[in-house]
Amino acid sequence: MKRLYFLALLALCSCTSGGGGDSAPKTALITSATLGDVTLRHGKQVGDAPAGQVEIVLTFSREVNPRESADVYFSGGELEFSRGADKFSLVVRPSAPLDYFTAYTLSLPVGKAFGVKLVEDYVFKFTTVYDPSPKFPDLPDDDLLTLVQKQTFKYFWDYAHPVSGLSRERLGSGETVTAGGSGFGIMCLPVGVERGFVTRSQAAERLRTIVKFLGGKAQRFHGAFPHWFNGSTGEVIPFSSRDNGADLVETAFLLEGLLAAAGYFDRPEEADIRSGIDAIWRAVEWDWFTRGGQDVLYWHWSPTGDWAMNMQINGWNEAFMVYYLARLSPTHPVGESVYRNGWARGGSIRNGRKFYDITLPLGPDYGGPMFFAHYSFMGLNPWGLGDEFAESYWDQNEAHARINCAYCEANPQGHAGYSAQCWGLTASDVPGGYAASSPTNDRGTIAPTAALASMPYTPTESMQALRTFYYVYGDRLWGEYGFYDAFCLDSAWFAKSYIAIDQGPIVVMIENYRTGLLWECFRKYFDS
Repeated sequence: MKRLYFLALLALCSCTSGGGGDSAPKTALITSATLGDVTLRHGKQVGDAPAGQVEIVLTFSREVNPRESADVYFSGGELEFSRGADKFSLVVRPSAPLDYFTAYTLSLPVGKAFGVKLVEDYVFKFTTVYDPSPKFPDLPDDDLLTLVQKQTFKYFWDYAHPVSGLSRERLGSGETVTAGGSGFGIMCLPVGVERGFVTRSQAAERLRTIVKFLGGKAQRFHGAFPHWFNGSTGEVIPFSSRDNGADLVETAFLLEGLLAAAGYFDRPEEADIRSGIDAIWRAVEWDWFTRGGQDVLYWHWSPTGDWAMNMQINGWNEAFMVYYLARLSPTHPVGESVYRNGWARGGSIRNGRKFYDITLPLGPDYGGPMFFAHYSFMGLNPWGLGDEFAESYWDQNEAHARINCAYCEANPQGHAGYSAQCWGLTASDVPGGYAASSPTNDRGTIAPTAALASMPYTPTESMQALRTFYYVYGDRLWGEYGFYDAFCLDSAWFAKSYIAIDQGPIVVMIENYRTGLLWECFRKYFDS
């Protein structure tokens, strides 16, 4: 008897809980949600959704009735409901057109809806596409390139530190100037002269101020400069608690700029500039940074922590210039074995695999952040440069840029805005911080410097990106000193920052694409 009673009770419960009785709706799930060609995902922000008059199609696990009541919330206003292509689908139409580049939320709570009972909450968040209409009048490509160089040059000319003439680390950094970013800014001076942004005498006077400060006030450690220092006093500003002394990589970038400038300012009345730069160059004790004769160079040294940072400079990254200058030093050179066993790690620097059917000769898979192909090659022309590890460093950098573009076109993570016309992953500000973005560390953030500084390697793809950045996103991305640092359409975020090490490569590498100016200047110094 007890068993029969239990079965009868179980049947009654099944009937009244939505299992088939007329008095309660059947339980259901939403199995899919689409907005045009975009798939909406419960609990996840989705970008690039269509704007204007749209239809959202919800597919349920059971038959639904659009005439039944439902507690549906939509941040864009009123909704209309109708039957979809079959009895399991529902078409949701916002009464008002959706605006461009606006975040919307559609939510359906647990409970009765459209004749079924939803067993969980559903929240669909999406952002509509950016308005693709041109924001500025159309310009010939050559004029647009000049405009970008001129506007970006202002960061290094107008926003330079008033005492030292060096480049501030970023917009708002006050007294903090940067060694590497200043090297990039110094390389912008010949561009400014050749393009008519400033006169040669103005640029030469600015460079005199810089050289005098670097050779006098600025703190050095075995000839090497710190990452940051005070633009008025020259005293170190620690990059971190143990990074309060020499930074050999930043020093190399600073010297890259100085030596290129020395190659440009070659008139008799500019001899004091060249002699000052030569003295700074000769003072760097590259061999001392082998830490007692090891076959590798070390990145940092601290007057309080000695070698505590313990960071070797090796493998393919941005620091090729360190070994290039260390080998050529007229006073403190390092041997070939330091390059071979340190930088090249005895040959393990090689890659050789294909990504998007593009062979990558060196370095990490997919190439890493794009600045690997920029920083050391703003002065050093990779064309015709090769060794036993890479037949051509030009091929390496071209492959890296093409892979970066191809990755953004493929967009495996579905980030908003990514395409062959909108690409570029490198170190930049990102929503909530700073990151070295790459195909293996994709934060959904595009940095204009990545594509624009790749102009020599991928002129067609970089020009496409430039036109997109300026004409499509320019109302939010273009400012006083050129393009802002980065943007992330997933979260409708545009940086308001400018960073020296991102602005400099834009000016310099566009010029190298157009005329090869800085490559020629850098080579000229060593040929003289």
